[in-house]
Amino acid sequence: MTAAPSPHVQRFAALTADELRARLREALDLYVTAMRYPAGTAEQRAPMWLAHMMREGWRCVAALDAADRLAGIAYGYRGAPGQWWHEQVRRGVTEQRGAPVADLWMSDYFELTELHVRPESQGAGVGAELVTRLLDGVPSAHVLLSTPEGPSRAWRLYRRLGFTDVLRHYRFAGDPRPFGVLGHPLPLP
Repeated sequence: MTAAPSPHVQRFAALTADELRARLREALDLYVTAMRYPAGTAEQRAPMWLAHMMREGWRCVAALDAADRLAGIAYGYRGAPGQWWHEQVRRGVTEQRGAPVADLWMSDYFELTELHVRPESQGAGVGAELVTRLLDGVPSAHVLLSTPEGPSRAWRLYRRLGFTDVLRHYRFAGDPRPFGVLGHPLPLP
């Protein structure tokens, strides 16, 4: 899939961990803006994003505007036992759907950890292009992600891309909102 860039996006590019580290403040500002989080959230997330860059299979794709500013970002890595998200989701899937379903989805997957698009660039295919580019060539059997439940552009995007329910109405430790965990076999069509 090659999306025509929105008026706010001129190009897409893979970012190395060093390139993202150099743009971390900008990337976290985008994250806070896209998610409508309160001030101070970026400082809490920075150490986590830096730790994620060290994980096996980490990769990142960005959408850049004409001034080379981030208009969107997506990153992820190979999920594995011992990672916080993996343990949370495995427990939830096992409790709701049984160990065989947890084994099916979680034995070989890529975790789409973050996907954020600036509000002025949303609705123009930027998110779909970021997901497609991020997952191109990923050697895992599946991709998994979590997103707050409810009507949102993100939810509609994942459904359009063919993601299905793995776990619904899940509450992660420390977050009162219900989340859906969605999955898709790889490669994407």
